[in-house]
Amino acid sequence: MLIAPNSLSSDSLANAAPVSLLEELLAIGTALSATSDLATLLDLILTKSLQITSSDAGSIFLVDRYSATPCLWFKAAQNSSCPALPLTEFTLPLSPDSLVGYVALTGASLNLPDAYALPPQVSYRFDPSVDQQLNYRTRSVLVLPMLNTAGTVVGVLQLINRKVESTAIVTSENASTVTQPYSLQEERIIRSLASQAAISIERNDLQTQIENLFAGFVTAAVQAIESRDPTTAGHSERVAELTVRLGEEVNAVSAGPLRGFQFNSHQLKEIRYAALLHDFGKVGVPEAVLNKRKKLHPGQLDEIRKRFDLARRTAEMDCCLAKYQYLLEHAQAPHLASSQAPTQFQQWEQLLEEKLRQLELYWQLLLQANEPTLLAEAPLRQVESLSQYMYRGGDGQEHPLITPAELEQLLVHRGNLTPTERQMIEAHVTHTYEFLKRIPWTEELQQVPLIAYCHHEQLDGNGYPRKLKGAEIPFQAQIIAIADIYDALTASDRPYKKNVAVPRALEILHQEAAVGKINGELVCLFEQRQIYRVLGHSI
Repeated sequence: MLIAPNSLSSDSLANAAPVSLLEELLAIGTALSATSDLATLLDLILTKSLQITSSDAGSIFLVDRYSATPCLWFKAAQNSSCPALPLTEFTLPLSPDSLVGYVALTGASLNLPDAYALPPQVSYRFDPSVDQQLNYRTRSVLVLPMLNTAGTVVGVLQLINRKVESTAIVTSENASTVTQPYSLQEERIIRSLASQAAISIERNDLQTQIENLFAGFVTAAVQAIESRDPTTAGHSERVAELTVRLGEEVNAVSAGPLRGFQFNSHQLKEIRYAALLHDFGKVGVPEAVLNKRKKLHPGQLDEIRKRFDLARRTAEMDCCLAKYQYLLEHAQAPHLASSQAPTQFQQWEQLLEEKLRQLELYWQLLLQANEPTLLAEAPLRQVESLSQYMYRGGDGQEHPLITPAELEQLLVHRGNLTPTERQMIEAHVTHTYEFLKRIPWTEELQQVPLIAYCHHEQLDGNGYPRKLKGAEIPFQAQIIAIADIYDALTASDRPYKKNVAVPRALEILHQEAAVGKINGELVCLFEQRQIYRVLGHSI
């Protein structure tokens, strides 16, 4: 919007007391240093420039040299005499044809007593179209380059119609009587202010670049995590979206236990980074454990399959050897051998069939036990009996068909991880914290490591890694916990488990809250405000 600037008590800079002007300039410098938002910064620069010079209007253009075609961006404008109009950004060619283009290219100032009375030999021209649109009259104009510390023009400050009386309203009819040219003193001071503003803009741009750089680093870090475990691709980003949305809804709560929690923009950014990086420590988890889909690793199952094949072949060979040995022993009495052989051979063959059938039953039992599902007691006891089966190896010695370590994995009652492997997975939280705390976070993001560290803690103290309880767990981490659980339940990219529908996921969240593991108020808010819709989910 076109915003009317405040005016100094004096009518012009010439009448301002030196001490008052100095104080004003110092205050402006302080304000510029304290402002980080670009739009606010530009508006502040323009407002103060209009105040000091008692100008009626002004605008700011920023130079864009990195586009395919270098240009000037119209970024801010104020006019106290005209009705407020929406500010629509547009671009101008970076050429010497316009007033601002000329200043941007040359770095020179333009101090024009009357924009409609330009010397004929100059390259620049004044565009009267805006005046015609607003029934306005631009007379005195001061156009100044905004120079950074390297002397490069980063923008152009344009002031219009220095007024005789600060309260005057400029029209097309009275412009010649209520306005006056800009003095050289004003030009020097505002040029200095414009350069100070350019430094602030440059600082702002540098800060934006740093933030973009860090955001890029976070994105790359998340991709690094997910490249090690492709089945969880997108998990961190989805958790971040759910977390931020739930945090925003917390801000809207005006009654109940959640009404005392509020997140400003910096805190929402903080919680987003914590959510994005909550699983970064998985880079420290062995890949074989991280990518484990069943109770046995693929290589282990292949080794066991080879043992089963060897046991089958050994049983078949033992049967053949027994027959051969029988025939050798009865070579001197063929009539006796021929009469008894069918019965003896049949016994050996029946024994072989029983062994092969038992091996097949054991193999099917092993495949069943290998699935990461809840295993009943009866199959568990059968798996234990499998460990007693011995076969003769190539060295002639007896060996167990499955090793004690493999048996431990197959006897996992729920899921697919042994206690040792689960500890490795759970250690990712500590790895995350150890990594994140090494980053020199800004003051607004100081809590990112701690929030990420606590996202697996439970209100009843049964979480990990520190078994925190209740209020010991940061509220932001309680939000991430709900988002993390929801996405783990509904994600369709986990080959070791089936995803559940939204209603079932919400039911599980309520069950977890009912037994005191997660924040029930947040779960209710999650459901009532339909936070899951940010992922395109619906009931």
